[in-house]
Amino acid sequence: MSFDYSFFGAQRLVAQLAGLLQLQDQGGDRFLGQSEDVGNPAVFGGQVLGQALAAAHRTVDPDRVVHSMHAYFLLPGEFVPIEYAVERERDGRSFTTRHVVARQHGRTIFELSASFQAREAGIEHQAPMPDVPPPEALQSEIECRKRALDRLPARWRASALQPRGLEVRPVDPQDDPVAPAVRPAQSQVWMRIAAPLPDDPSMHCELLAYASDHNLLSTGLRPHGVTYYSEQTRMASLDHAMWFHRDFRFDDWLLYSLDSPSANGARMFCRGSFYTRDGVLVASTAQEGVVRIRGQGQG
Repeated sequence: MSFDYSFFGAQRLVAQLAGLLQLQDQGGDRFLGQSEDVGNPAVFGGQVLGQALAAAHRTVDPDRVVHSMHAYFLLPGEFVPIEYAVERERDGRSFTTRHVVARQHGRTIFELSASFQAREAGIEHQAPMPDVPPPEALQSEIECRKRALDRLPARWRASALQPRGLEVRPVDPQDDPVAPAVRPAQSQVWMRIAAPLPDDPSMHCELLAYASDHNLLSTGLRPHGVTYYSEQTRMASLDHAMWFHRDFRFDDWLLYSLDSPSANGARMFCRGSFYTRDGVLVASTAQEGVVRIRGQGQG
């Protein structure tokens, strides 16, 4: 099995991914999004993050840009359409606030609050980007998985090698996809959308929200010698926060630098920073998830 990131192959994959964020307007600030099966037991959390932000964007003046979003994953999503209802909480002189509720079968599975700001100037500083190899010097996530395909559980093999519109190149890939060597709770991956995108800042933010759920909790598994593919591992996102600091394009490489400062009580906390190739910090993330590893104590 192989993957195709040639120009036309990438365009098709990106069109599919972007189409996932094109919601159907149901009227009354209500929208309908389709669900994609990427091989997870439930709907990928990044899909719901991206779609909920897209729903909020549909009710906000395009001159205002998203600067923060805070979400709770309440129930696992099924692979059926998701209804998004947007509440217009505030439209102020500088800031706009929206609350989004996602439902399936009449049950609330997810909630998001997002804040948007009119552009204005102010003081500036940022943390420096880690010193890592450029993406051109690294193999893709799929190429890394291909080398270890025989060690992946059979139920994961097809989805692990499925090409998608999001291209990922890990800086420090794990040696074994099931029982890797114990490492510190840190990782870096380069990410980009694999084909050119329109000049629409909202779309770039929605796609980054989608991608931001990738690799977060798995970083916190590194000190425990297990991965998402390990049979004894069970984990799910509980909440997710994201801050957008500066303009960016997601059809060029961004470095996602991640760490996990704490795990305790079957919960794990992880955080990340997105940098452009030239070291500009454009977004930050934080997430807590429930993690249970059979046969190991938590903490």
